[in-house]
Amino acid sequence: MKYEIAVILKEMEDEVHAGEFSKITEVIERFGGVVEKVDDWGKRKLAYEIQKQGRGFYSFITFVAPTNAPAEIENRVRIMENVLRYLIVSVEE
Repeated sequence: MKYEIAVILKEMEDEVHAGEFSKITEVIERFGGVVEKVDDWGKRKLAYEIQKQGRGFYSFITFVAPTNAPAEIENRVRIMENVLRYLIVSVEE
């Protein structure tokens, strides 16, 4: 099935941001997912503060994975300390 994950990462240095982003794509691939498209929106102002952060890096990743993969990916992304918010949705084909 096709899924999309929206991730908001804390404001940080570009090198650290790239490392955190690659961790997310590695988690997707570890559970049988194939990344199709990455839409990086960059640094934006949040609608409200989250964990005393006013800005964050927005990224959207479209991937194809087995039906059990989103739950496993969510479990791993949830415990990443630099992730402010995330959402995995199924995309209609």
